[in-house]
Amino acid sequence: MPNPTRIEINCETGVESIIELTDAEVAQMQADAAVAAERQAEEDAAKAALAALKTSARSKLVAGTPLTEAEAATLVI
Repeated sequence: MPNPTRIEINCETGVESIIELTDAEVAQMQADAAVAAERQAEEDAAKAALAALKTSARSKLVAGTPLTEAEAATLVI
């Protein structure tokens, strides 16, 4: 299977060139995609944790039980 390609355009001449990516460029592209996926997973986990903390704080406020420091920090007045 051939490597992906990129298009380069010479702005002075307007000539378009279709160039196959090297193995090193493909490997770098895959590594970048893996890092981006990992970063996205971390961000999603942080958002889920914050949402759970806010939900816990709300339920404790409704029930009248004391909040933890982290729960209190999530409240915005």
